[in-house]
Amino acid sequence: MTLLQSELTYPATATACAIVGSVFDVKSRRVPNVVTFPAFLIGLFLHLALGGWRQMLSALAAGVICGLVFLVFYLAGGMGAGDGKLIMAVGCIAGMSHLFYILAWTAIAGGVMAVGLALVRGKLQETLMNVGELFSHHRHNGLQPHPDLNISNARTLRLPYALAIAGGCILTLYFQVA
Repeated sequence: MTLLQSELTYPATATACAIVGSVFDVKSRRVPNVVTFPAFLIGLFLHLALGGWRQMLSALAAGVICGLVFLVFYLAGGMGAGDGKLIMAVGCIAGMSHLFYILAWTAIAGGVMAVGLALVRGKLQETLMNVGELFSHHRHNGLQPHPDLNISNARTLRLPYALAIAGGCILTLYFQVA
């Protein structure tokens, strides 16, 4: 396998994982462990097979970094644990060389999707006001979830964030090939 092929293998496999996770998230509003745990192990074994122990440990670090980034949003009440486990698996599969791109493109995709959802539901102004309220709340209360604006409130707009993770993976793969 050439270096280019192995470098495309990681974001392509991460994309496949994220797409599977997003199908579950859209259908059931959950990303089950049956998707994330095997994907995490596949990422480790893929890096071990193609790059050895050092690369496998680097991939493990990439997964942990992704998981820690999303842990902040989970603790703040902004997303579910399945999203955090999915990004951790995706980060482990993609590896350290794709880490920044996966996280950046996922954030951009999530922002675009959130604005699109707010527009479609006719709640863009309310959503922007809520974002300001969340910033104020977290500035004063740290990571404590907002009493009303959190994932457990069924009245708030909720985006199946696995879709954004899949979008981030697709964009990372696209720009790797382009």
